[in-house]
Amino acid sequence: MNRADTQDTTSPIRYVMATKLRCCATRAWAGARFLKTPIRAPRGHPLRGVTGLLLRRMPTQARHVLLGVALASLLSGCAVRQALISRVDDAIAQSGDVYASDPDVELVGAATPFGLKLIESLLAESPQHRGLLLAASRGFTQYAYAYVESPADELEEHSVSRAYAERERARKLYLRAREYGLRGLSAAHPGFSSGLRQSAEVTLRRTHREDVPLLYWTAASWGAAISLSKDDAAMLGDLPAVRQLADRALELDETYDGGAIHILQMTLAMTAARPQAQRVAAAKRHFDRAVALSRAQQAAPYVSYAEGVSVATGERAEFVELLDRALAIDAAATPSSRLSNEIFQQRARWLRSHADELFSQ
Repeated sequence: MNRADTQDTTSPIRYVMATKLRCCATRAWAGARFLKTPIRAPRGHPLRGVTGLLLRRMPTQARHVLLGVALASLLSGCAVRQALISRVDDAIAQSGDVYASDPDVELVGAATPFGLKLIESLLAESPQHRGLLLAASRGFTQYAYAYVESPADELEEHSVSRAYAERERARKLYLRAREYGLRGLSAAHPGFSSGLRQSAEVTLRRTHREDVPLLYWTAASWGAAISLSKDDAAMLGDLPAVRQLADRALELDETYDGGAIHILQMTLAMTAARPQAQRVAAAKRHFDRAVALSRAQQAAPYVSYAEGVSVATGERAEFVELLDRALAIDAAATPSSRLSNEIFQQRARWLRSHADELFSQ
């Protein structure tokens, strides 16, 4: 992840009345004392003793962020409040690696909604913080795919209506992610959203390499929303904008996140208005590049190609081979991709178990 934008943390303390400073200091001290006090559940409660243990085991940075959030709420009338919030924003915006290296898919899924709502709460205070806007765009996209859209496919076997409801929820989450991405790009390039629709080429030419993460996640979330809006002509009309965002991201830094842009381009290639042979050839070029950039240590390229290309072309043997290659990857070998590999390997197992259905049409 790119380092979050650093906001101005200079506080006009020298202009604040001494009495107000004493008030702030007293409230801050009280908040610090509160966080240092052991937190206990009521006697006899099943969580008795667990909460304190969790705080003791919490990483130091996480404890500092928690303290910062508490103090920011306590110092609502103080001049130092915005500076403290800015520091908290930066810490939260850079906390994605903790999730990315976690092998427990269910644990991350349970924790993510709280993290996303915390990010949104901080954005209410710092609406132009690009690091937080990127974290929100990325987080909502990942959560929608891993914990809403993919499970909807499994749910469809038992309840078609519930599966459709979950896909609609995923679509809304993707659109939410898209809006955060566009806000992040607009924060650095005023008028970006409107310019993208009026003169995309000129608008995108203003972007630079540091914009690549936001370009990618905006395109990915937007494209995912379109894939779940096939009956919405207006949404389908946005596909050229998605292509332009993805093309600019690829032009600026094809190596981003181990070839993630090539995986997105692989999917987009299969939707192009060209003969199938040309679409498949383009998708294969992006697939090969994604595998090379990830050093064949990420399951995502194999699963995405199997699901998006092999199924479309009816290549069942290729489909099975690609999924087996994805499942053969040692997820623990690359900590920074641990969670992603676990999620895509889960998807690979589900796809493999439904091969008969996927190739029966």
